[in-house]
Amino acid sequence: MTLHLLTRRAVHRSSVLLRTMSSKAYVVPIDPKNPAGNAAPGVNPASLWSSLPQTQKPAKVGTSHLFYGTPAFDVTALVSLGEGFDSKTGDVRREVVRKAIGSGVKSVKGLGDGVSEAVIDASTDPHAAAVAAHLALYNFSLKTSPPSAFDPRGTAGVPKKLKISTNTNSADWDRGVVYANAQNLARTLMELPANMMTPTAFCERVQAEFSGIPNVEVIVRDEAWAAEKGMRTFLSVTQGTDQPAKFLEIHYKGAPSKDAQPLAFVGKGITFDSGGISLKPSAGMKLMRGDMGGAATVVSSLLAIAQLQLPINVFAVTPLCENLPGPKATKPGDVIYAMNGKSVEVDNTDAEGRLVLADALYYASTEFKPHTIIDVATLTGAMDVALGEIYTGVFTTSDALWERLSVAGENEYDRFWRMPLDEDYGPQIYSSNADLCNTGGKPAGSCTAALFLKAFVDGIEAKDGQEPSVRWAHLDIAGTMEFTRPIPYQEKGMTGRPVRALVEFVRRLSS
Repeated sequence: MTLHLLTRRAVHRSSVLLRTMSSKAYVVPIDPKNPAGNAAPGVNPASLWSSLPQTQKPAKVGTSHLFYGTPAFDVTALVSLGEGFDSKTGDVRREVVRKAIGSGVKSVKGLGDGVSEAVIDASTDPHAAAVAAHLALYNFSLKTSPPSAFDPRGTAGVPKKLKISTNTNSADWDRGVVYANAQNLARTLMELPANMMTPTAFCERVQAEFSGIPNVEVIVRDEAWAAEKGMRTFLSVTQGTDQPAKFLEIHYKGAPSKDAQPLAFVGKGITFDSGGISLKPSAGMKLMRGDMGGAATVVSSLLAIAQLQLPINVFAVTPLCENLPGPKATKPGDVIYAMNGKSVEVDNTDAEGRLVLADALYYASTEFKPHTIIDVATLTGAMDVALGEIYTGVFTTSDALWERLSVAGENEYDRFWRMPLDEDYGPQIYSSNADLCNTGGKPAGSCTAALFLKAFVDGIEAKDGQEPSVRWAHLDIAGTMEFTRPIPYQEKGMTGRPVRALVEFVRRLSS
């Protein structure tokens, strides 16, 4: 086979050839200013790069050039790291590597089933390369031809899948694979339609994912247990559906002392949100299959933490239910007494996420006395308006916690933006017939929602001159739950964010 730079005609000719054979591709990120020498035996990226027309050099980040017939591989993809790569450092440099590797994997994936394996040159940054390669490979579909790996029936056989490997033997690569696979799990949980991802199905999937991992206990609670605990705001949301609600607990004890004070994750788990009596508009309502994104991300983050066996104690709780209209559904104006005894007026049944989180936050903070609580929720449309798809909004009482989250988010380019958590917004939710109202009107909708949640975190207020006994952060992922346009290493669809940032936060915290 002779060497070809893939022109449009060569792409067609070579794609036909690849469909008849099992081929191996090699993905090499390359600095246009300083092309690498022999990245792998039989491949000389500098020589290949020099064969390109001058008009194609230097190329912007992610531009891929495909070559056939190199001695060691059927296809070699040179992917540009862009101008000025040698001057980039830290978080910026890592993101460039992710973009380049992701683009290279997508270009190889586009060649079809004939390519069976993509070998990644991860020498520039093994962790970032592993993350990008495995995120870029993911493509959710429930089409039956070709068979889908996501078909819950398990009857479609084993679909063909591009294998990802590396020529770089590195613990950083292995860790990056865990990070990416955890995010991909969250993407799958969010993408599966509500008839396939009920509260019961969610718990069953999580039990299967954690099976066999040491130091883990998974507990599935039912509605009777929640009623005994007094979780009335949680149970008020599920009254309109016949799908039974679940309260999922996962405990991971990886610290040297199993009694060490834990970190807590709390995730909103509305497996479908119609809005209840305050019915949402029908246009785009199917997106609300992802309203359990908070639950999906915290359990997936904890899965990665447990797989990595990080030396820390962490638990996650996720209240899971549907929010539908029905004969017994909660009505606007109803007043409910939460688990902590506070009365809550339900002004709008579509503000249900804060109701299920209220009891979950109080339970987590009083039952297990964590040093830190992080809740994650697709909570407010106002957050999407404020920050769009780029940043996850963070509300926190702790400067130190914010700084740790911000550093982890920047490292993984799964970024956060701090939002105001101020009692001056209080009158919007305190001026009703109850202690709290579940909405505060349109102004500062994300801020009033966060302030509502704060009222249910036990130990968050300083007492008797002492520091608060718990640090708390609320992460509103209503904007970052979905990409409406692709990025170099992720397609459109549910994002699974902020899984990587949370795992990185815990990895740094545990060290």
